[in-house]
Order: sequence, then C-alpha cells, then structure tokens
Amino acid sequence: SSTPRTTLAAQPHTHRPKIEEQHSCNYTECDSTGSRWRVAIPQNPGACTGLPEPVRGTECTFSCKAGEFLEMSAQECTQCAAGSYSLGSGIRFDQWDSMPAGFSSLATAQEINPHGDDRLTCNSSSWIPQGNYLESNRDECTVSLIYAVHLKKQGSVSFEYQYPDNNLLFEFFIQNDQCQEMDQSAETKWLKLTNHGEWATHTVNLKSGTNILYWRTGGVLMGAKVVKPVLLKNVQIEGVAYTSECFPCKPGTFSQVPGSSTCQPCPRDTYSGHGASSCTPSEGSAACKDRPPCSKKDYFQIHTACDHEGKTQVIYKWIEPKICLEGVTGADKLPPSGEREPCPPCNPGFYNNDTATCSPCPAGTYSDGTKPCKQCLAGTEPTLGYEYKWWNVLPANMKTSCFNYLVCPLGWEVAGDYIQSGAGSSDNDYLILNIHIPGFKLPTSVSSPSGTEFGRVTFEFETLCTADCELYFMMDVNRKSTTVVESWQKTKARQSYTHVMTKNASVSYTWAFQRTNQPSDVRRYVNDVARIYTISVSNAVDGVSSGCRVCALSAQPSSSMCVPCPRGHYVDTNQCTECPKNTYLVPDATPGPDACKPCGPASKSDKDHSLCYSDCHFTHTEGNVTLSYDFSPLGSVGSLMNGPSFTSKGTKYFHQFNISLCGGQDHLAVCTDNVTDLSNTDSQREKGEGANTLKTFICQSTIIPASGRGFHTSLSSQSINLAESFVGASVENTLNGIRARPELYPQTSKKVPDVNFYYKSSEMTSSCETGRSAVVTLRCNPEKSTKGELSVPSQCPAGTCDGCTFHFLWESSGACPTCTERDFHRIEGACKGGHQDLLYVWTEPKLCIGGATLPEKKRVPCEGMEFWIRLGAGLGAFTAILLVSLTCYFWKKNKRYTYCLSLSLLGVELEQR
Repeated sequence: SSTPRTTLAAQPHTHRPKIEEQHSCNYTECDSTGSRWRVAIPQNPGACTGLPEPVRGTECTFSCKAGEFLEMSAQECTQCAAGSYSLGSGIRFDQWDSMPAGFSSLATAQEINPHGDDRLTCNSSSWIPQGNYLESNRDECTVSLIYAVHLKKQGSVSFEYQYPDNNLLFEFFIQNDQCQEMDQSAETKWLKLTNHGEWATHTVNLKSGTNILYWRTGGVLMGAKVVKPVLLKNVQIEGVAYTSECFPCKPGTFSQVPGSSTCQPCPRDTYSGHGASSCTPSEGSAACKDRPPCSKKDYFQIHTACDHEGKTQVIYKWIEPKICLEGVTGADKLPPSGEREPCPPCNPGFYNNDTATCSPCPAGTYSDGTKPCKQCLAGTEPTLGYEYKWWNVLPANMKTSCFNYLVCPLGWEVAGDYIQSGAGSSDNDYLILNIHIPGFKLPTSVSSPSGTEFGRVTFEFETLCTADCELYFMMDVNRKSTTVVESWQKTKARQSYTHVMTKNASVSYTWAFQRTNQPSDVRRYVNDVARIYTISVSNAVDGVSSGCRVCALSAQPSSSMCVPCPRGHYVDTNQCTECPKNTYLVPDATPGPDACKPCGPASKSDKDHSLCYSDCHFTHTEGNVTLSYDFSPLGSVGSLMNGPSFTSKGTKYFHQFNISLCGGQDHLAVCTDNVTDLSNTDSQREKGEGANTLKTFICQSTIIPASGRGFHTSLSSQSINLAESFVGASVENTLNGIRARPELYPQTSKKVPDVNFYYKSSEMTSSCETGRSAVVTLRCNPEKSTKGELSVPSQCPAGTCDGCTFHFLWESSGACPTCTERDFHRIEGACKGGHQDLLYVWTEPKLCIGGATLPEKKRVPCEGMEFWIRLGAGLGAFTAILLVSLTCYFWKKNKRYTYCLSLSLLGVELEQR
C-alpha cells in the first residue's frame, strides 16, 4: 500500500515507452541545491548494460504549460501533436477501456467464515473498467483503487462519481509515502450519496510531495439484494511539474491544432476514432455501424394536451436520436395517430373554465375536478394536498427525467388513466419521476405533537417485467441526501403503498424505474414497464383542495373563524373536545368522537393522546387469585445483540434489537444508522443533523464490527422500524390479530403465566403488506437477574420466522408477580420451656418479587397453644360420644322396623296360599 522508496522522483504514470525502446528516462529526487539528474531506467529488471550515462537535468522549478509535454531526450517542452492534448501541470484520466497505467485494484481479505469455504474469498472482487467509467465491486469485500502521484507544488484531485446505494460504503482518502493518512475532514473522506443516475463532483486539495490516492468501497450487507455499484470517471490531478506524454483524444472527440489543452466533441452526424485531429461525417460517435430496421422498440406513444374542444389523442413519436431505418424490408412504420377523444376530467382540486387546461382552485375553495370551485361552508375549511388520478398532462409540480451513465432523453409518459415509464435510451437507464413538497400544513384544528403524522403519500402502482427490473420509491428531506424508502423487484400486481411523514420538512418524493441492473446500450426490454395509477399527498402546504373539513370555531359570538385545538382534542360540533382517558387520537381520522381510539389492555395514553404505552404494571385474575406485576426493574428499554452471522463473503455481522417496554415518548427505543452519518461533521452530529436516527417502540440495526473491514469504527446500518405502536399486554396468545407462539419457548413451569406485550407497525413493505408486528414474552425466572435476559427463538435466530412477525423472550426475576401472603407459609417450632418459635418462609420455588415481606420470627408461650389443644380434644371426644349414641339409636330403631316388615311379608304369603 506504499510507494517504493527509490532515488527517483515518482512522476505521473503517463509515459508509455515504445516497444523498441529498451529503457525510459526519469529524474532523480532534487538535492539541497535544487538540482537533479536525468537517468535511464531499463524496461527489463537487471538489464543494466548499454544504458546512456546520466546527464544533468532541468531545474527542479521547471514546468511545462498546458498543451505541452516534456520531451525527455532534449529535456524541452514540446507542443502536443494534433489529435492529442495535455494539461501541462495536470493529468486527466477519462478513458477506461482498460485500467490505466499506475492504477491498481486491491481487495482486502475478510474475516473467515468458520465453515472455512474457500469459495468465499475476495480474490475476484475489483474495480472494473467499463469504457467511459470504472465500476466498483458489488459485494461485501473491501476493495481499494490506488494511484500514486508526486506533486512539485500544492495541487488538487477531482473526479466524478455515482454513489446511489448506501448498502455500499464509499470513502476517498490520501496517504503519504510512509503509509500515514493525511489529515482530512469527514466531508472530504466520506462521499455523499447521489441520486440514481446523477453524477457528482468531488475535489480535494493535495500537498506537494508523494500522494497515494485511495478510492475504497465495501459492502455493508447485501444478502440476496442486488446492489448498485459505485461509478468513477474523469479523474483529474493538478500540481505535477510536467507530463512526459500527451493524451490522445478519446473516440468521439478531436483536437485540430497542435498544442491543445482539451479535445472538442465531434459535431452532430460526425464521428472520430482514437487520437483524431478531425471528425468524419456520419451519424456521430467512434465508428460507423449499419443502421437497423425500425421496430416497435424505436417509438413511443404519448397523449396530446387537451385542445380548445376538450379533445385529446394518442400520437406516436420516434425515440431520439433516431438511428433506425424505415424504408427497408422488415421495418416497422410509425403507427397512425389515434382518434380524438374527450379529455379526462380535471384532478380533484382543479377546474376547467371552458379552456384547454385545468387550473388550481383559488385559495379557500374546493372542487372534485368535475365541477366549478366552491367556497367551504361556515365551520369548515379546505383540505390541502394533491390527488392525481388522471394523467393527460404532467402536473406542474412534477418532473420527469432519465439518467444512466450518461443522460437519456425520455423519462415517464402520461397515458390517460396512468403514467408509465418511458423507453429511455437503454435498458439500464433510471427513469425518474419526481414531486417536490415544500412542507406540510395540518388542518387548523388538528394539533401536531412531536413524532406523529404531518402528512402521507399514497400511490397505486404495478410493474410488468420479463427481466430483473426494479421500481424504487425514494425521498430527500431538506435536500440533504436521497434515501430509498422501499423497492419492488420484477413483476408486481397492482397494489397500493403509503408512507407517513412524521417530520414537517421540505421533501422530494422520487420514483425511479430500471429495467435491468446489467450494463446495456440497447433496448431489449422496452415492453417492461412500471405504471402509477394514482398519487396523493395529504396536508401539502402548497396543495389544492378537493373538499372541506369540519373545524373548531372561536368562542366569540357569530365568529366563523377556525381556531386550533389543544393537543389530544378532536372537533365535535365545531368545538374542541378532549379525547377520553386512555384513548389516542388518530391523526387522519374524520372529525368526531370516533377519532379517539381506545388503548389496548394494560395500556394507557400519554397526556397528548398521541400514543398508548405500558406503565410497567399488569394485573391478571384467574379464579379467586389475582397476580400483580411490576416490570419497572427490567428497565424502560432492553437491548439484544444476536449472532454473529457471516455473509457469503465472510463478513461478520450482528443484529441488534432495541425494545421499549415501558414509558411514552421519552422512553422510546433508538436505532442510529451511522453509515449515512459518516460524512457529517462533529458539530452536525452533536446537533442531530444528517443522522438517520429512528425512535420507535422496537427497532433493529445491523452491526458490523470494525475489525476485518479496515474502518475505524463499528458500523450500524439498515435500521428498521419493527413497531411504532403498543397494542397491549395479555396472558392470552392472540391480541388484535397478532399471535404469540408459545411453542417457540417451551415453558417448564406454568404456575406463573407468561405475559405477552404486543406491538404493531403500520409501515407496509413489499413482503409485509399489513406491516410488521412483534411479541415480547415476559417470563418469570427466579434464576435470572432483575434486568433479565432477552433472547430470540432458536428455530428463528433472526427473531422472525416469516419476516413479518418478530418474537422475543425476556426472562427475568423482575418479570415475576408481586409477592403476597399466599407466597409464604408458617412453620411452628416445638414447645420448649413453655415457649415455641413461629417461623415464616417462602414457598419454594419462590415465584414472586417485591411486594409483601416475610413476617419476623416470633416466640410465643406454649400455654396458649395447650388451651386450644385441650379445647380441640374435648370437642373431639364430645363429637365421638355423640356419634356412638346416634349410631346405637338408629340401629335399634332399624332393627324393630325390620322385624315388623318380616311379619307383614309372612301374612301376605299365607293369604295367597
């Protein structure tokens, strides 16, 4: 990882000697007088005979201008020939057909999987040249792209990159020739994420002397997910004294005159090859190819805008630039335009005033899109937002574009009932659809407690694919960085997805569709499409109104002004009414008493009625026995780190779960993703800016230890919200459709029942259409500490068996019920000297904690005891005598009755005879 220590100055690796040359020339290091020597270096190691003698070199301050290179034999600056260029004191790498001289790719060995599979090495992981750019590895291996350069003065390095996927880490750092890392801020070391398909530029200042540049990537954890690689191009370094060779112009560009510092792109309909001084007329690019016959893949359809008669039609257009031929055998022609049809109605919140366009309703008015705008009635106010369900034209606040490793011409197309992905220029283009919301505004009478809903975006979509397509839904809050909220791969049936915004901020929502992740410059899967049928955004501050909502009115007589309600209040007959005790207010519910929903069993609401939580107390009654629990000794938040696990490449990782057991907003579990936080400064982290922090009841993070990855800190990534609401606690195995699975944790003793805490998340995912859920089973175990121990099922080491419901067992002595008098008994000692001891002991095993305490040992006189014993003996004797007397009495009586009965039976028998 270091530069070899020689007496020669390390110059840019741009000199490429001719094959017939047996040596190259270079300069020694400058001495204390500022002098140096030009020496010959053999091309073959050990071939030191027949080399020219060293000669005195140019002064160390010598340099060449842009458009010149240093001709070593004459040691003079010479103009670059036509068809080439130089930067003078800089070097540039913009061709990546192969790895340029001086660049190397080094993969770092991972921690070895204990199974010892030789196939799981990183030998095949590297940066790969792809023509116009370099592509990084896509796995967990840490791979460094290295380039060493010696600068005669302070300079800089700049490069363009794409970094769309935070499942990869991407850093750029600099070392000196002693392998010591140069001082760098986090902003220059950790690269920021880019939008899908967009290039960003990164520039870092360099010191004079030797600089070893590192571009390092490493996967966080991929699993089965396909990861987007980092792309790198146009690396330019300033500060070298000279370049020993000019760079040839790349195909598609030219330099016409000697001494050029740049190459110009060829004009349209011309092309050039490698190192061209002029361009040849043609269809443009590096070479001429036969133009193929036109096919259905070469055109697309669009709907025209509504005309003055309110009509629209489908028309077809060739994809630009058009490279196919129409008038040849087998070529498809452009289909004729469709019939003119009535335009669809305006979207809700818009109206058509006998014109060809739909206009937004004025402030304070509303429309369903088919009728003129109206004023809201007294006691109501307009609802703000957007609801797009007709797609005749692209809405004014939406943009569509298309990106790949260059730029493509067409993004998404409106198609009446839906908007769908366009053709693009190749199958791996990112087709981008974006809507920007400057902020959110809750209805006047709706309160806004921290952490609850400010707005939501809902869209209905489907994908139809034959390749490995993927649809991404992303968001960018306050224009910091774009993160993927959810993605769907391959064909997906028509479905709806909702994302709740819990922060009042400026946000851009983006849909990006890619037909295939594999590099491609042709269109094979043009019929693979993504369609979005509806998009709605609630409470958008710049939105339009499709209806009115009841609000609370001022207490002043005859006032029609809407006023805000305190937190936890709903609107009922234009008045603010507080939700009942132990209920929570549903943010998007219709105004009225039904907006308050009761908390589940063994839960209570906070003072703002924003959520339900457990106060750590639970009571269970069975028969005439009541068990009371106090779970506060367990703590408000528990943590579990299970593992380690290993990826296919040998990367070790752990899953950490944080669980909020008791308490409200101030006691929620927190998971932080420091992968997206690495580029933030210390001051930003102290303020909580930029950090991807998740506060909820239960969350999960993936932890990668620093050892074996070459990073200075452990990485916490892929934070997931498993539950943002507490459903309730019960000894039953089912609550509100969530099922505990006691068979996952066999119970040895059933004297004390397990208590199940049920949690729910409303965030839908592609695999959990109704959201995730979790069950935390609290079990009394006197052998554990009061804090206890969390575990996951042995059958499901990831905590879940189906990916949607998570199960945890929390064993603790603190999970035992509160002790009562039923939990101990008395032992009486023998009577000695007229006294005896009374001792109280716990019933074993002791399955309780706290509560009642053992009475102290007592010493009592035996006399009191003998009296009761004599009384008991007397009563026993009396009872025995009474029983004997009664027995004799009934025996005699029964004997007389038997004799009479015998005589009667004898008389009957004689009479019959």
